[in-house]
Amino acid sequence: MLIAKDIHKSFDDLEILKGINLEIKKGEVVSIVGSSGAGKTTLLQILGTLDKPNKGTVEINGINPFNLSSKKMAEFRNQHIGFIFQFHQLLPEFTALENVCIPAMMNGKTMNEAKKTALSLLERLGLAHRSEHKPNELSGGEQQRVAVARALINNPSIIFADEPSGNLDTENSTSLHQLFFELRTEFQQTFVIVTHNQELAKMADRMITMKDGQIIE
Repeated sequence: MLIAKDIHKSFDDLEILKGINLEIKKGEVVSIVGSSGAGKTTLLQILGTLDKPNKGTVEINGINPFNLSSKKMAEFRNQHIGFIFQFHQLLPEFTALENVCIPAMMNGKTMNEAKKTALSLLERLGLAHRSEHKPNELSGGEQQRVAVARALINNPSIIFADEPSGNLDTENSTSLHQLFFELRTEFQQTFVIVTHNQELAKMADRMITMKDGQIIE
């Protein structure tokens, strides 16, 4: 469902990615590991259409999003891709429920439709009782589960996670890792996860190791 071919990326004279080839199947949980500077986050941003490669192609469900107009690419990203970041990226002025609703409303859902789906997701993640709390009233683990619900609300084809447990303690990290696999089982959700957490990386169906802008295994 995701195919990347010969992905190159440079910033000025600094070559970050040096010809990445990668294929990910629906329902796979794939981890990407490697030392700092290996190019993991740059690759994730390109696969997630947040950045463009200098060379190479990306296809998600048979569509190359980089051939779309900026508006169509933004629509494609909202409909097909979910993101989970290390620092949650929740909007502080909105409640947990409102934060989860935002991508659905951007996708054309009414507030009532978005709230119904968002509440269902928050309930599944054990957060229904926290739906009216703002991010600063939630623990780190709760904030990250809100971010997971937000990533799931449009039922995306694939979710990209960049160090999702990097800001969590051991207990919350373990809980989050288990959640990814439960969601894969329940929704056939596909995850691509950049992580330094070896426990999470080894739990994945496949672990991809990067070094100096290339996949080495």
